[in-house]
Amino acid sequence: MTADLRQRLAIPGDRLADLNALLLDPGTRVVNDLLEVVARYGTPDEINRRARAAGELPALLERVRETQPQYLPDLAWLADQRDRRAFVSVADYRRAVLGERAAAMTFRDDMAVTLEVSALQYFPWVVAAARRAIAERTLMPGRWIRVRKMKEQEADGDLAAVAAAMRIIGASVVETLDTKGTDGSNVHLDGPATITGYFGGVGQPNDHPLLWVDEYLHYYTTYGVRQVLNLNPGTVLAGYLLHRLGVDIEFKISVFMGNDNPFAALWTLSGAKLFARDDGTTPLVGFNWSNSVDNTTLEIAAQIRRELGFEDAVRFEHHITETQKSIVRQPYDRRDELVALADHVPNISAKHEGGDPAVDAAHPHPSDILDYFRDKSEVIASGDWDALQDDFMDKLDATNHTARALTEHGLSFVAAHELHR
Repeated sequence: MTADLRQRLAIPGDRLADLNALLLDPGTRVVNDLLEVVARYGTPDEINRRARAAGELPALLERVRETQPQYLPDLAWLADQRDRRAFVSVADYRRAVLGERAAAMTFRDDMAVTLEVSALQYFPWVVAAARRAIAERTLMPGRWIRVRKMKEQEADGDLAAVAAAMRIIGASVVETLDTKGTDGSNVHLDGPATITGYFGGVGQPNDHPLLWVDEYLHYYTTYGVRQVLNLNPGTVLAGYLLHRLGVDIEFKISVFMGNDNPFAALWTLSGAKLFARDDGTTPLVGFNWSNSVDNTTLEIAAQIRRELGFEDAVRFEHHITETQKSIVRQPYDRRDELVALADHVPNISAKHEGGDPAVDAAHPHPSDILDYFRDKSEVIASGDWDALQDDFMDKLDATNHTARALTEHGLSFVAAHELHR
């Protein structure tokens, strides 16, 4: 009986033919609009060449020189400290945690968990983090997420400076584009009075997917920004199609997308498989889960990911801590669950969006997801600048506490690979 029912799920081949007919029809408006945006920037090969050149360290440093030259000494210092090997090595870190036991232990490097922190709003925080890591022999994460307004950070030099810093330390970075539906275009999104706008993501209505593609191509070709946050079904599909056309876009799906069960994973990963390039690659490099997921969901989804051939390509990004305010019920701490998962589910990222709950809650200004959307000038005028940096440092501490827990259980981590050899 079960076998008979299962056979009913098979998708006839002519369904794919119907989809191809739609995509290839010269009269299909949704495809034509996308191709028109891409054409403004040239062919995919030309776009990728410009992006590679723009993302090289010398080009980024020249951008910093043009916009915020006072950051150049900090970047030079960071590169010098890297070259001097001032940061703790992985072996020395393990010895500091485990003592003599470290030499006898075999660590699961094949299951290494990527250390991830969010959100890195301002370049000076990178320098402060590096100074603390050197002084305290702690780790700089291997992945950094940013949610700052793009036009603002482009104007004040932070965009190029952070990109250069990530190249120096050997870490991946994700930017959040301005066309994310919070500009007044979504009539359902205006604080608690319109709370339903938050259900299922913030929304990117009408022409916003095209604006999102246009914005992506600008920052990709101008600064080499390759990885961006993605939080709407329309822009996810646009990203799949853009990659299929030949543009080397990469994106991570946001927690706001609301993937919170194995069936959501099957749908999202099925789309990635359907629109993968002929070499099997997909632009979906990060899959950020809803904060509600449990380990069983991640285990089931890991099977789907493996069977579709994406185990190495698509990182499962899981919140271990969250901001104290405005996003989840507190206390929120998933570290023990991560440790239980990390010995059999590979390619996981441990994302730290808040400090450890007890520490974070005790601050005069606890971390707040709404701080991500404030103008820099308003943050400074309010007197909150130092408080926001302290919140970020707490997130780095939480990241290191996770690295310690993994190490104590013989598990491995991915830190900034140019710093922690």
